[in-house]
Amino acid sequence: MKFETKAIHLGHEVDPLTGAIAAPLHLSTTFEREADGSYPRGHIYSRLSNPNRDALERSLAGLENGEGAIAFASGLAAITNVFQALLPGDHVIASQDLYHGTTHILQDIFEPWGLEVSFIDVTDTSQLEGAIQPNTKMIFLETPSNPLLKITDIAAVADIAHKAGALCVCDNTWATPLLQRPLDLGADIVVHSTTKYFGGHSDVLGGATISKVKDAFFDRMRMLQQIGGAVPAPFDCWLVLRGIQTLSCRMKNQSESAFAIAKFLQKHPHVEKVYYPGLVDHPGHDIVLKQMSQFGGMLSFQIKGNKEEALAFTGRLKIIRRATSLGGVESLIEHRASIEGPNSKTPDNLLRFSVGLENLDDLLTDLDTALTHK
Repeated sequence: MKFETKAIHLGHEVDPLTGAIAAPLHLSTTFEREADGSYPRGHIYSRLSNPNRDALERSLAGLENGEGAIAFASGLAAITNVFQALLPGDHVIASQDLYHGTTHILQDIFEPWGLEVSFIDVTDTSQLEGAIQPNTKMIFLETPSNPLLKITDIAAVADIAHKAGALCVCDNTWATPLLQRPLDLGADIVVHSTTKYFGGHSDVLGGATISKVKDAFFDRMRMLQQIGGAVPAPFDCWLVLRGIQTLSCRMKNQSESAFAIAKFLQKHPHVEKVYYPGLVDHPGHDIVLKQMSQFGGMLSFQIKGNKEEALAFTGRLKIIRRATSLGGVESLIEHRASIEGPNSKTPDNLLRFSVGLENLDDLLTDLDTALTHK
């Protein structure tokens, strides 16, 4: 099946009891045993499994071409699970330009816990090879990166990881499997904040890990999910699964609009710099052409001026909302440095823009009016 067909049908079987086309919602926290103590219908307790969560996990695994998926209550819970499945004393190489929440998890939770972490520019393969240690167990990357949209060659990083006996893990939240499939490029595990493009409507929190194979590491992640209990509620799974059905339509539209907006901003006299991998002068453009089918619905740009001028610009916008998050039907913009805190390396005049489904001309007019003070 093609992606669009998978998105509609995986995890959306007709209800055998009622014939319902839309998936029923299973709110029960506990499930009946047989008289002999067995659970032939597959469920014991909702921390361990739930029909709605099972359906979502089947869909996510199929979309990423993985053997298994594990759903969580948030994207950060999913990322925490990946690192928690390692052992104290293991070494992780992580990209310098990661979502700041991932960096906080590594620095504030797992380094004190005993994980060794090296933050490097993983786009530089020679630097990456030089960072490998005997105890390196994982290379964690994010491409396109957040918020500077750096592009990493997934296949090259996966090759380096495997030669070192390490796992290659890729955060694929920004691209989604519609535009990029890291497992097909050699990665071992993909992580997602399903809050974003999968949910698609800014109304549900969730995360997931998808593994290329169901091996011992996958089993350990599953055990940590079930025992740790950072699982999504049945209705959250239901909402994400419903959002997946329209992912293809939304993402294609958002990618087309983002490309047009990036080209518009690149020529605007009040814009200093635009970060978008679809632009031919983007340093990762050639790699993107190899590993992505479109360039995505996210971009960042620097206003000509300082932090105050960047914030003032967002205050003049009428359609585009000032809010954290991305991937929803509405366009959102935010000043990243103030979100990331005092240690942020993001330029003070940079704004991250999640392009929604509004009319493109309306978005361009909103941007132009706010930039030129009309």
